[in-house]
Amino acid sequence: MSSCKGVTVLGSTGTIGVNTLDVLSRHPEKYQVIALTANTGVERLYQQCIDCQPQYAAMADAVSAEQLEAKLKQAGSSTQVLSGVEGLEQLASLTQVDYVMAAIVGAAGLLPTLAAARAGKRVLLANKEALVMSGSIFMDEIRNNGAELLPIDSEHNAIFQCMPNDFNKGLERTGVDKILLTASGGPFRSMPVDQLKNVTPEQAVAHPNWVMGRKISVDSATMMNKGLEVIEACWLFETSAEKIQVVIHPQSVIHSMVSYNDGSVLAQMGNPDMRTPIAHALGWPERIQSGVEPLDVFKVAQLEFEKPDINRFPCLKMAYESLKIGGTATTVLNAANEIAVDAFLNKKILFTDIARVVEQTLEDSDFDPVDNLEIILSADKRARQIAEEKSAMLGAL
Repeated sequence: MSSCKGVTVLGSTGTIGVNTLDVLSRHPEKYQVIALTANTGVERLYQQCIDCQPQYAAMADAVSAEQLEAKLKQAGSSTQVLSGVEGLEQLASLTQVDYVMAAIVGAAGLLPTLAAARAGKRVLLANKEALVMSGSIFMDEIRNNGAELLPIDSEHNAIFQCMPNDFNKGLERTGVDKILLTASGGPFRSMPVDQLKNVTPEQAVAHPNWVMGRKISVDSATMMNKGLEVIEACWLFETSAEKIQVVIHPQSVIHSMVSYNDGSVLAQMGNPDMRTPIAHALGWPERIQSGVEPLDVFKVAQLEFEKPDINRFPCLKMAYESLKIGGTATTVLNAANEIAVDAFLNKKILFTDIARVVEQTLEDSDFDPVDNLEIILSADKRARQIAEEKSAMLGAL
């Protein structure tokens, strides 16, 4: 890697963003932070701007952007502050930017991530919702604009590392038989199903292996996260749901596997630390230091695998069903889940109501072919309205 690469980090104050800046800080000769963005976390983004001295910063929230701008001016910083979705899209498209880390959680990350694809960047995709909501449109933008797409989710990055280089010719043509997508099973893997309704938000966000944001931690506990990852994997690796098998692996040491038609199964292993996939995607096709401790196989000693229980994890089943329906069904699934998880985190509904809200929203929704972005955004908006109504009704019970 001869020249210094310019990097925009979308969602720099979240877990992925913080880990990305940690990896970048280890290679100042290779990467320059051009732009950082956040939603409303003024203090954290301010400190990142002081530390990294980016040319630009943006906040999705306009009031927060004004506060950030005032603080940076007072500190004598030359960082230029933008705001709103337009500001995020602009920073994802800057000519001096080569790589864009797409780490905004949820549907809010769709438009800026699409902007990075349209601008022909190397997109480091940590925002799975971009593919869940708009798979065909997003992949078309990547192909049509000469962009590169490298997955950051530990599972998809593991699959990418285990795939043949020419997997885009078609998995069967390259000898791939099946993708084995691993899941930790979350904190309630062995809790009696009849006790799940009593789970608190504090329990749900305490993931046994990974340090993640609150929303993703709840998704892991319901295994909706894994359902969204199945959808993402179908688009990333141009395959069908039938070719993807979810495997519960409580130790989170094997991050995923690829099974070949000659009987070989390739697995990518490592300590559960997001800096590994981040460093892989930044350095690819080279390898760079991530700061992660090497895996001690003697300390691991034992690896366990089991099939997921659909009665315990109905969200996983609904994700597979939405994939089969096609069109805007996965957009509706994602929107309903975001509303339901937010309601649960705010103690308006029970943990087990998350799946009920998603199921009822899917039942009350119409699904359209995904022909353009407007259809996706309209389906997303409508699904959120329905999910809010369902959450309010369940919360009143």
